[in-house]
Amino acid sequence: MTSLPDTKASLSLQDGSVYVAGHRGLVGSAVTRALVQSGHTNVLTATRAELDLRNQAAVMSWFEKNQPSYVVLVAGTVGGIMANSTRQAEFLYDNLMIHATVIEAARQTNVDKLLYLGSSCVYPRSATQPITEDSLLTGPLEPTNEGYAIAKISGIKLCQFYREQYGCNFISAMPTNLYGPNDNFDLTSSHVLPALMRKFHEAKKAGTPRVPIWGSGSAKREFLHVDDLASACLHLMEHYEDSRLINVGTGVDCSIRELAEMIGSIVYPEAELDFDTSKPDGMPRKVLDVSRITELGWKPSIELSEGIRQTYEWYVANEQTARGAS
Repeated sequence: MTSLPDTKASLSLQDGSVYVAGHRGLVGSAVTRALVQSGHTNVLTATRAELDLRNQAAVMSWFEKNQPSYVVLVAGTVGGIMANSTRQAEFLYDNLMIHATVIEAARQTNVDKLLYLGSSCVYPRSATQPITEDSLLTGPLEPTNEGYAIAKISGIKLCQFYREQYGCNFISAMPTNLYGPNDNFDLTSSHVLPALMRKFHEAKKAGTPRVPIWGSGSAKREFLHVDDLASACLHLMEHYEDSRLINVGTGVDCSIRELAEMIGSIVYPEAELDFDTSKPDGMPRKVLDVSRITELGWKPSIELSEGIRQTYEWYVANEQTARGAS
């Protein structure tokens, strides 16, 4: 695949409006915060009630009316291992439609640049660790999130093909596992970190001595604070012009057991861990090779323990709404 010339490498987001698709979610809210904090005054958003991103006609109408200069596409149906494994059809359909409608509307209205966020689950289950970008499509996917991964891979390829066929300045980034303010803490659909945080918090309130944890605790994962991802998104929008996807993460992983112990030490130090080995672990290990984005001059700034502490403070302050987040 070929890259576009570097004529837009100094392009500034301050030059036009930025549409954040999915602004109420974990990632979208962080990107919106980062844009506002950087002084951007023309951020475009639309709620699900205002715009169904699965409806091509509605999306086209919205783009034609609002004419965004830039698009950060982070909208989608997401969840943890339970939601992914039990709602595969929904995750595949919703995400295929959302990605296709927004990318096509961006093409038809001549958006200057679009950033599409994939997920590290697009990589094969048996990928060599740390996972490099060229591991994509080199082996079978993790079965528990195959539907979601296929949809994300389709979004990546769509951006690449639109660049090749139409000359669109569309780029793709692959973030690792994320956490932070506005995360989903619903126990049936959340990712591992917020799920553990809520379990420890509720066990502490109830005085329950043991906290149940899915799997053996041996699986290893990498975690990135969502505010770090938001800073990476702005960095890529201004400095990345390649057709190839690019990883975004810390390059450092820990076991689920280590993660649980870290969360427990912050939320409920007295609790004992109760691992349920009848539940799946998912991929044995997943950590990204982040050398390419590091070479671009970006690196994360929030340590995992401090990020967990900040997220827990946010959760306690917003518990009633956070418990039902989706």
